[in-house]
Amino acid sequence: MTRPLSLVLLALGLAGSLAWIACGDPVPGLRDVGAAKPVPSGLLADERNTIEVFRRTSDSVVFVRNTEIVRSLFNLNATEVPRGTGSGFVWDDAGHIVTNFHVIQGGNRFAVTLSDGSTHEARLVGTAPRKDLAVLAIDPNEAKVVPIPIGDSRALMVGQKVLAIGNPFGLDGSLSTGVISALGREIRSVAGTVIEDVIQTDASINPGNSGGPLLDSGGRLIGVTTGIFSTSGSSAGVGFAVPVATLRRLMPQLIEHGRVRWPGLGVTLLPDRVAARWGVQGVIVREVLPGSPAQRAGLRSIRADSRGNVLSYDLITEVAGRRVYEGVELIDALDDYDVGDVVKVRFLRNGETWEANIELAAVD
Repeated sequence: MTRPLSLVLLALGLAGSLAWIACGDPVPGLRDVGAAKPVPSGLLADERNTIEVFRRTSDSVVFVRNTEIVRSLFNLNATEVPRGTGSGFVWDDAGHIVTNFHVIQGGNRFAVTLSDGSTHEARLVGTAPRKDLAVLAIDPNEAKVVPIPIGDSRALMVGQKVLAIGNPFGLDGSLSTGVISALGREIRSVAGTVIEDVIQTDASINPGNSGGPLLDSGGRLIGVTTGIFSTSGSSAGVGFAVPVATLRRLMPQLIEHGRVRWPGLGVTLLPDRVAARWGVQGVIVREVLPGSPAQRAGLRSIRADSRGNVLSYDLITEVAGRRVYEGVELIDALDDYDVGDVVKVRFLRNGETWEANIELAAVD
């Protein structure tokens, strides 16, 4: 029987397979992946480029371990329970580490192993589940941090060479190469929203490499590997990466506030199944929050009589010229804008079409 296609997030749990490594101690058997070793003569130019990029950037790639401290109900003793592992990379000289949200999800203690084999406790700085991104931090005074060169994902082209580097299991650097297979793809995040403008690549994204960097042939960061689309659940499939343009937009907020203040209308919505049951195509406004941009623009909360029979409601059908049928599509349409931007919202009320220009406000 053929198994259905499924999106496989590569946060490989290693419960029982690796012992906790004391902070500062080197990983036994870890070799220096950046060691200068003579490049054999007679190699193709593309091979030499691959070797050069790996040597220049592998020191920026890290191994991330995520555990949860659980207390016994009987004696209150604390036990460390492994929750997952993955890769990440050094963002700046301040010791900020970028990884996937699903790599750190469910944990409350984190450690980062650098390419030199040293392991350091990390604190959680911020998360953006809607984009499957998380930021940790280690003390740059106690670790040799090597920030990765930041590139530009806006000028990428299909067919362009890419390299994916990870640090699976904390034992060694791992490299795979390929090309950009497609641009502007969409995948579902762990928060249930759609991550837009995702890079699709045929470079193999191996288990444990989730959260690592996707690089161009110049060794510049162009994306954060986040998962694969596979028929078997293995790494042999289509890889995806969140573009660095998204990361650059969100990092200042994640570092400063620990979260992203998303642009919103100031409304709550009825579940999509209600719209389907009522036979309408759009997003039903349940409540317009007091003092919100939506209220100032004239949108109304759902109205019902004393028996709960619905008298009228606003049905949002279009945001900034983009047709929306589900709540997640409305959220994704707003993600393209910033707080303070003005967007045109089209909605139906009692069969009549209305339009309003709404200035977006910050929502959690």
